Parts: sequence; structure tokens; C-alpha cells
Amino acid sequence: MEGDFVTVSATPILACMSTHPLQRLLHYGRNYRPLIWQAAFCSVINKFFDLAPPLLIGAAVDVVVNQQDSLLARFGITAVQQQLVILSLLTMVIWGLESVFEYAYERLWRNLAQNMQHDLRLETYSHIQELEMGFFEDRSTGGLLSILNDDINQLERFLDIGANQILQVSTTVVLISTGFVIMAPSVAWMTMIPIPIIIWGSISFQKRLAPRYGEVRERVSLLNARLANNLSGITTIKSFTTEAYEAQRLTAESNAYRQSNRRAISLSAAFVPLIRLVILMGFTATLLIGGMQAANGQMAVGTYSVLVFMTQRLLWPLTRLGQTLDQYQRAMASTTRVMNLLDTPITIRSGHLALPPVQGEVCLENVSFAYHDRAPVLENLTLTIPAGQTIGIAGSTGSGKSTVVKLLLRFYEAQGGQILLDGTDIREIHLRDLRGAIGLVSQDVFLFHGSVAENITYGSPDASPAEVMMAAKQAEAHDFIEQLPQGYETIVGERGQKLSGGQRQRLAIARAILKNPPILVLDEATSAVDNETEAAISRSLARITQNRTTIAIAHRLSTIRHSDRIYVLEQGCIVEAGQHEELLAQNGVYAGLWLVQTGDSRDSS
Repeated sequence: MEGDFVTVSATPILACMSTHPLQRLLHYGRNYRPLIWQAAFCSVINKFFDLAPPLLIGAAVDVVVNQQDSLLARFGITAVQQQLVILSLLTMVIWGLESVFEYAYERLWRNLAQNMQHDLRLETYSHIQELEMGFFEDRSTGGLLSILNDDINQLERFLDIGANQILQVSTTVVLISTGFVIMAPSVAWMTMIPIPIIIWGSISFQKRLAPRYGEVRERVSLLNARLANNLSGITTIKSFTTEAYEAQRLTAESNAYRQSNRRAISLSAAFVPLIRLVILMGFTATLLIGGMQAANGQMAVGTYSVLVFMTQRLLWPLTRLGQTLDQYQRAMASTTRVMNLLDTPITIRSGHLALPPVQGEVCLENVSFAYHDRAPVLENLTLTIPAGQTIGIAGSTGSGKSTVVKLLLRFYEAQGGQILLDGTDIREIHLRDLRGAIGLVSQDVFLFHGSVAENITYGSPDASPAEVMMAAKQAEAHDFIEQLPQGYETIVGERGQKLSGGQRQRLAIARAILKNPPILVLDEATSAVDNETEAAISRSLARITQNRTTIAIAHRLSTIRHSDRIYVLEQGCIVEAGQHEELLAQNGVYAGLWLVQTGDSRDSS
């Protein structure tokens, strides 16, 4: 156990990849075995007491019919009244114990379901967090949410009800079959005939239902993906007036989900009526032939009444197998999706070296990288960033500027060469220490739904209110925060939608200042703000970049013109390097970019 949830290593899970979903689920649930055994025991004992009343009814009939010659009289209790009193007391005890064990199994199974879905959701989410960024590029947020919520909830519903039903039906079949063979072997076989047919039918239906419910789970994943995508992009939908178009696309996804469910339901719904016909044959045979034997004196009346009651108790619960089977197949389809997600290998493994106090020297040595199924973005890139200096990286779109940052943070793994931090390969450094030493302020600022203060302290939860205010002042954010309705306690909305782009950017800078990292990375930090906001951000950056290594990636060259050194990337290679004035004098790529942005090839400082 780790923290509050169960940690399952990847090796045993991978070993189960080719096994049935139920086996994989049981393998995962090995940490819950004591609770499973307790719940299963209570289910079986409850069913034992639940089946006792028909026996008591049969005994009561036997007492009324045979009186002093009844079965109970053979134990020395000959008075009819005493026999009935004893049966009444036994009935009260048995019903009481049945209720006790029903309460026990209900509580145990439901707690097991809650614990298991809680732990499985946390472990799956934790596993997702460890996957490289490329994994998220190939999958939709809605699809992942469908697994984390809908699929795991589906599993919970099965554990709540289905597992207990399977156990109790199995117990019923074993106990009643054994009793029939003992009490009336000549009639027992008639009652038993439907059971193998029902079992065969259940297995046959299961095989046919499995792919249909697998399709249902995939369809609901696509539907959730569409909903999540549209809700995130509601501004774009409204601005392009495509509400009707998106409603049409959602209708198509919802219809596909409905049709896949309809195909599964058409097969699942046929199970119970067919099983009822088979059950009817066994029940009718017992009723008719057993009744004739009782009428001819070949069978005691009490025994016959028990057989009739027990036949009903044996066969009719089997009709619930349709509902249980439906829950089971839905749960197994969901289990497959959850376990497949857990099987996704973690390609970026944390190093084991603890990071000593960071000086901040970063070296890229012959680094090469290509995104999946794409042309190389970086090819044998060699770059040295001295500790404490500010360097700028410029270049056209797609030249590999932001990729350098992603590799430094190990969002992706370099496919060639190595990246060194203070002379140590970053792959050998503990991932938490590496990323803790780097503060990232990107163009796409993400704010969480919460207060301004909560967003500034994100990553630095122990910061005091005074430290939060100081960071906000350094980021030139304090003034506008004070003007908000609740100041630092103002809720910013999902993704910070209640704030302007410049305000969100300054909160991101305050967050980085509070973290106080030895290395600061600015990835297009001012590209999406107006000139006034850019000036405010530039002033705050000028203060916070002192005495720390700063990597500034910029499309707006004005934000990196005062850097100690500027590197110009084109097609993943450094084509120019130098200070601002030197690069202008070369009249090359940088000078051309400057001319496009300012209209002046000279430094107009």
C-alpha cells in the first residue's frame, strides 16, 4: 500500500495481459482478499438461512398431517403443540440470522466496491500522470475521463450487486440439488435437467454479449470525448455560430452509442424469456410427477411440499442470471479498458540521483528528437547555457524552439545525444528534483478553478500570504488583483476564464516567482498580450531573471533583445548565435525576422 491507495507494479499486470478480464480483476483485487472472503462467507450463509423456511414449512405440514408420527416426533417431541412451538422458534431464529447476514453481506460488498473503485481510480489516474506527453496527443480528454469515471463506476455497480447474486445462485443450486438427491432421488433428476441447459445458455450468451458491450464502452468513450471537446471549445463554437453543426455531430455520436446499446440489449433481453421456458419444464415435471407419487403414498406430503417450494426457489432465481450476466459483461468490458490503460508502459522513468544545489548550467550535446511518425524536429543540436545567464532562442514556427524546453523538462525523451544539468545527465536525476528546479511560464497559461491565491501557490502550498503578495508584486499583478471583487480570494473560473490573457500571464509569472527555481523557462510568455501588458511583464521578468539561468523562447524578438546570447534555430539546427546587435549586423535570419516585426533593419533602441 502506498498512501491511501493500492499500488500494483507493472510486471504482474503485464503478465495478465492475455488473460480473461475477470482473472485480471481478481489479480488486481488480491489486496482485498480478506474483505472478499468475508463478504462471500456472509452471502453463502445468508442463502443457507434463506433456504431454510421451505424446510420448516414442510416440517409443519408433516406435523399437521402425521402428528405423533411426524419426523419431529422421532426426536422425542410427540405433542403436536410442542412441535409447532419449536418450529415457530426455529423460524424466528432462522429469519433473524438471515437478516443479520444480509446486512453483513450488503455492507461488506458495498464497502468492497467503494474501496476498490476508489483505489483503482486513484491508481489509474496516478499511472496516467506518469505517461509521456505523446500519450495525451493520441487520446482525447473525454475518452480518458470516460475510463476514470464511467468504466470504473460500471465495475463498482457489478461488485455492489452482481458478485453477490452469482454466489447466492451457485449456493442455491448446490444446496437444493443435494437436498433433492437425499429426499427424493426419483424426482430430483427432473428438477436438475434445466440447470446444465441454463449454464450452457449463459456461457453462450456471454460469448455473444462480450463484443457487443465492448463496442458500447468504446462508443460511450467517443461520446464523452465529443462532449468534453465541445464544452472546452464553447467560445469557438459560439464565435463561428456552429451550434447546429455541433449538435448534429453530437447527435451522430449519441445515435451510434444508442445503436450499439440496442444491439447488446436485443441479445441480453432474450436471455430471460428463453430461460423461463426451460425452467417451466423442470417445475411442471416436479409438480406433476411428484404430486402423483405423493397421492399414491410413494412420497410424504411434507416432502412433496418441500420439493415444490424448493423447485421454485432453485429455478426461478436463475431467471435473474440475465440481469446479472448483463452487469457482468458491462463490468468486464469496462475492466478491459481500465486494465489496458494500466498496461500502457511508462517510457520516461525517473532517475535515482538526488539533485544537489543547482548552479544552473544546461548543456545539450548532439540532441536529436522527432515526434511520433514525423520528420526530425532537432538534429544533433549542441547548445551550452552558462549558469546565471539569460539566453534567448528565436526562429520561425516549427523550428524546434519549444521542443528544447519539453526535452529539458523530460516531457519527452531525447532520441539521441544527452542533456546535462550541472554536468549530470538529466535522465539520472530524480524526475521530481529535475522539474522542481525549473520554473516554466508558457504561452498557454493554465489556471485551475479556484482562487487567485490558490493558483499563485500552486506548487508552493506552504507559502505565507505575505510571500504570495510579494510574488504578485514582483509579477506586477498585485494592483489588478486588489481591484478584483474578493481580491486574492476571487475565483478565477475554469482555466482562468474570468481573467484577461495578460492577467493570467502575470499570475503564471507570480506562480513561478513563488517557486523560486534556479532555472526559469519562458516559452512565448508575452506573445499573446498587448503592448502595455508586455511592457509590464518585461519589467517583472527583468527583475526575476537576475542571478538565475533563464531560457527565453520568443516569437517577439523585442522580449529577448537584451539576452546575454541569442540562438536562432531553423529546422532543428542552430544557424546563428550572438547578441542582438551582432545578429543584426550579420544581416541573416535574425535580421530578417527583426525587419518583419519592426519594419527597420537597424536597432532602434
